[in-house]
Amino acid sequence: MKQKTVNATFADGKTIEFAQGETLQRIAREFPFQPGNPLMAVRINQDLFPLCETIETDARIEWVTYDSPEGMEIYQRTASFILFMAVSELYDNSRLTIGHSIANGFYYDLYMGIPVNQQILAEISGKMKEIIGRDLPFRRIVLKKSEAIRYFDDRSMNDSLRLIEYADIDEVQIYENGRFANFEPFPLAYSTGAIAHFELKSYYPGFVMLFPEQKDFASIPAIGNTRKLFEIYHESKAWGKILGVNDIGRLNEVIAHNGISELIKISESLHEKKIARIADMIGKRKDDIRLILIAGPSGAGKTTFSKRLTIHLRAIGIRPLTLSLDNYFVNREICPHDEKGEFDFEALEAVDIALFNEHLREMMQGKEVDVPKYDFESGRRRPEIQKLRLEDDQMLIVEGIHCMDNRLTVAVSETNKYKIYVSALTQLSVDDHNRISTTDTRLLRRIVRDNKFRGYSPGEILLRFPSVIRGERKNIFPFQESADVMFNSALVYELAVLKDFALPLLASIGNGDESYPEARRLLTFLKLFLSVAADEIPPTSILREFLGNSSFRY
Repeated sequence: MKQKTVNATFADGKTIEFAQGETLQRIAREFPFQPGNPLMAVRINQDLFPLCETIETDARIEWVTYDSPEGMEIYQRTASFILFMAVSELYDNSRLTIGHSIANGFYYDLYMGIPVNQQILAEISGKMKEIIGRDLPFRRIVLKKSEAIRYFDDRSMNDSLRLIEYADIDEVQIYENGRFANFEPFPLAYSTGAIAHFELKSYYPGFVMLFPEQKDFASIPAIGNTRKLFEIYHESKAWGKILGVNDIGRLNEVIAHNGISELIKISESLHEKKIARIADMIGKRKDDIRLILIAGPSGAGKTTFSKRLTIHLRAIGIRPLTLSLDNYFVNREICPHDEKGEFDFEALEAVDIALFNEHLREMMQGKEVDVPKYDFESGRRRPEIQKLRLEDDQMLIVEGIHCMDNRLTVAVSETNKYKIYVSALTQLSVDDHNRISTTDTRLLRRIVRDNKFRGYSPGEILLRFPSVIRGERKNIFPFQESADVMFNSALVYELAVLKDFALPLLASIGNGDESYPEARRLLTFLKLFLSVAADEIPPTSILREFLGNSSFRY
């Protein structure tokens, strides 16, 4: 009997005939992939699959390589899986947990009764290289939810068991290699041999695994100065202990047992206490500080933070005045362009720096200035102006993505500035082995807010976000350690609230839409959470900036 064949159409438009049931790993051997850009996975009709998948029907095929965001993420998660394999083989009674991202890597805590030192890291690194050298294929199994619960229960994997018990999913994807297994919501590479470069670096009290640059596979960047940001992560971890919630499974338990009302109140109280402390720190320097600068990435909640800080400053006798950086955008025709030829609204040159500094200088001298009004729809300044004067006993608050860059405020002495960096650094992990990207929290906030208040479709928001991230890496992250203080705007319960707002928006994006793969990824992620209604969220919450019904005017 003649073997059945299928047609695979690739990104360059070529269609090639293959035997039905052929694995993508075997098909990939016929394509020349560069060693510096290894193959990580495949998209079949836009859905992401591991290379062990077989091709059964005619399909559109797209290779996923390291130089793509998805390819780099798969590489990182595969390397992390191998790290857990190595630790489980070396140290039987230890516990390794994944934390947040640092520089171009992930932070881990290793609990084994003694501090992590370079000798221990050298042992782990050596074992990882041994596992990689053996080029062991991963075994992927898909179980029904009830079967997965038994699977994790039998192996005493309590964090994964809690997660799956409450997750809104019918099937569970698990990867095995040797005696180590883990829940993996997204694909891993085909085998351990896919990992070529990594470094383990001590970072007290744990360590960091660093990965290659996305565009330079042979280069692993140094960690750099990230201590202030790391301290905020540790503060968030302490908040998680206060709340008794450190992963999605624990959060779902609280929701299922009617504890969410108290959790919301405590979470909001932790925010309130931190903002009050920042106001007090400013108050102690009120004779020097004239300019308060609030910076942070998109979706961080800078606007609500600035309004809440204003209230706390008023409560200690300080009368702040606010100045919006948005009104100093240049007219659209002279806005700079990015490498793709599109308007680069995140560039510092998109702001009229000269006029802004002129106004700052005059306001510090007690002079009245004519603040322009910018119309985002037309991309030009309006004819009307706002007159503003800073009194001797007042401080000026400016909020914007460039506020850490001294070029924006060169007219004001450093001794007269107070810099605050705001970001949404989630305290949660998926489980011991899987992290939650802080970028995803901000992206989900934007999807809900920009659809509700700015009229953007979810597809438009998803397609625009990569350029926002590029702008942040260039214009915000390099300056974040210059902040006097950092504020984490993430709320431990918020993804469970955002779920019901974001799910229908993401589900509206159909297969064939350019943003469909990212929408599918976020849908899979959100289904791990039980839902929480927004009813009990206070009107002053930072989350209200994205959901609506805030008591602040924007």
